[in-house]
Amino acid sequence: MFQDLVAASAQQPAVQDPQGTPVSVKIRERVQAAGRSFHANDNIAEFIEPGELELLLDEVESKMQGVLDSMVIDTVNDHNSQATARRVAKMYLKEVFAGRYHKQPAITEFPNGKNLNELMIVGPITVRSACSHHLCPVMGKVWIGVMPNKNTNVIGLSKYARLVDWVLGRPQIQEEAIIQLADLIMEKTRPDGLAVVMECSHFCMSWRGVREKDSKMLNSVMRGAFLKDPTLRREFLALIPGRKAD
Repeated sequence: MFQDLVAASAQQPAVQDPQGTPVSVKIRERVQAAGRSFHANDNIAEFIEPGELELLLDEVESKMQGVLDSMVIDTVNDHNSQATARRVAKMYLKEVFAGRYHKQPAITEFPNGKNLNELMIVGPITVRSACSHHLCPVMGKVWIGVMPNKNTNVIGLSKYARLVDWVLGRPQIQEEAIIQLADLIMEKTRPDGLAVVMECSHFCMSWRGVREKDSKMLNSVMRGAFLKDPTLRREFLALIPGRKAD
């Protein structure tokens, strides 16, 4: 009986819309028609129409069930994995990779009415992501330094955390994630200078592969005044708790 269920699941087609086209195909065609990429760390929310995310959830569940069947996991009789395909699909689309499928969070911007021009640092902000190579967790923290000017847009402190969560909520590699984040903050705030430091543990290194549990990756992006002024850069690095300026 189980063999018949496995065979039927393996032959199950992708979930389709009423016109018979898998929703993933329709979304992909819109992205391609717009000349845009749909890499793992891209946001494609603007190409998803109302109601399609639920159809996509059903489609991913169907494909994930096929993966479990191919891994010879008895999802019929094993009470622990009976709904695993649905849980994993929901986790990917609505939680850990929501930064791909949901629009950028609303960010209220205020003019710099007081002409603030002193260094501001936000962090540590929690990083929750996954590497695009193995879909293993990437966990860590990020610090953001902003040197404002009179034309800088001021955003609330919590909004930095929302932007981090949105950018990192996609399959990423840390080297690209920090650049994406820096570009977004520069666009939103228009400061004289921006500094971003990210430190993460990568489960693709600690959980598999070399299984080196204590190693972390630390990288930084410096823009504007932080890139040109070594004194400002040292000040920022010295003010990060637990870190020393070179």
